[in-house]
Amino acid sequence: MDDTTRETLAVDLDGTLLRSDMLHESFWSAVSRDWRNLVRAGLALRAGRAALKRDLAARAEIDVAALPYDPEVIAYVAAWRAGGGRTALVTASDSAFAQAVADHLGLFDEVHGSDGADNLKGGRKAAFLRDRFGVSGYSYMGDAAADLPVWAGAATAVTVNAPDGLRRAAERVAGRVEHLETVKRSIRPYLRALRPHQWLKNLLVFLPLLAGHRFDAAGAVAAVMAFVSFSFVASGVYVLNDLLDLAADRAHPRKRLRPFAAGSVPIAHGGAMAAALLGLGATVAAFLGPAFLGVMLGYFVLTSAYSLYIKRRIVIDICVLAFLYTIRIVAGGVATGIDLSVWLVAFSIFVFLSLAAVKRQAELVDSARRGALTASGRGYVVDDLPIVAMIAIGSGYVSVMVMALYVTSPAVTVLYRSPAFLWAICGVLLYWITNMVMVAHRGEMHDDPVVHAAKDPVSRLCFLLIVAFGVLAAVWPP
Repeated sequence: MDDTTRETLAVDLDGTLLRSDMLHESFWSAVSRDWRNLVRAGLALRAGRAALKRDLAARAEIDVAALPYDPEVIAYVAAWRAGGGRTALVTASDSAFAQAVADHLGLFDEVHGSDGADNLKGGRKAAFLRDRFGVSGYSYMGDAAADLPVWAGAATAVTVNAPDGLRRAAERVAGRVEHLETVKRSIRPYLRALRPHQWLKNLLVFLPLLAGHRFDAAGAVAAVMAFVSFSFVASGVYVLNDLLDLAADRAHPRKRLRPFAAGSVPIAHGGAMAAALLGLGATVAAFLGPAFLGVMLGYFVLTSAYSLYIKRRIVIDICVLAFLYTIRIVAGGVATGIDLSVWLVAFSIFVFLSLAAVKRQAELVDSARRGALTASGRGYVVDDLPIVAMIAIGSGYVSVMVMALYVTSPAVTVLYRSPAFLWAICGVLLYWITNMVMVAHRGEMHDDPVVHAAKDPVSRLCFLLIVAFGVLAAVWPP
């Protein structure tokens, strides 16, 4: 860049200055605030994209200070301005967002965006810049094929993270071209967005087989298919949840690094990713029969309701979380054709209610340490901590009581030769649940409780002991 130039540098917002897209940002923000905005957006689109952007801008609530800006692009614009050049933010995003971003950054001499009637993109943007600055009277930073007409009239075309094909196209239409590559292309952020570590929860579909002592090949194959289906659907739900939770994630010290919140995966790709994952999960589910497909549909509906509404409501949110754990066991029973015992269902409900409360407890402890009065995106306040902790430990102890009652019931003798070993499992569970609550209380639980347990040496030892005592109860001579 020639620091002595006086020409204007016009900068695009979406995908250039910002590692995101304000149309998609505002859409997911509006839907997160009120699911009915999904319908309203469809109605607004009938008047055109500019009208849609204006409608969403009015309904969304976006903190522009928390958006994922590209620091290298900001440095380029700042250097241009420091060298005596003028700068303009010229974007197809709604002008309200453009002005808010410009006010926040303080880098631009003028700001232009879509106004509700005119969508400032592609040829329309090229004509606007030509009329305002003259042919070759401006340089332009952009990132998409829609910018080719703009680059054709620019003194310098500056591409930002453009693929090779678009770079070559820009070189054909523009006299002078600069290429900026500020991020490395990688599939890893996309894989992270699927949250594969959360698939650990889906191992619960194997529990009916283990609890019923069914070890036949047909049951194993059905359980594996159920696991695969649940993993696809759960990842699709996680993607949707991340899109709906952008504001809350960006306000969190760790969740702000999630791929969509950080801008390492374009939000525009999120919807397609979710649809593909849900479609794959439904396809696998269909092979297991209509009953299992119905369970997966119920899981998706309930998780969607949780993401859109329930997670911001106290008490019912942890009840739903507990059921979402338990539904995996139900799905395993449906897939394998095993009738679930009332003991297994009762134990699952209480132990997962405990884990759901531990999850909220950990979030509130984290909020308290950061000086926040509420857990971001949730209905709880820090003063609720004692009650949430009581729910966690109380429901956990009730699950142990259910286990103890099962050990003394006639049903246990059908499956176990030496049920007395199961009393040891009650002791291990009592210790593990108490320890989990204490870990959360001390602010040392930074993950979902199930994921934490998978990483925690103490929890892994407890799991091995439970398995060992269960095997001894099944095979040890009476």
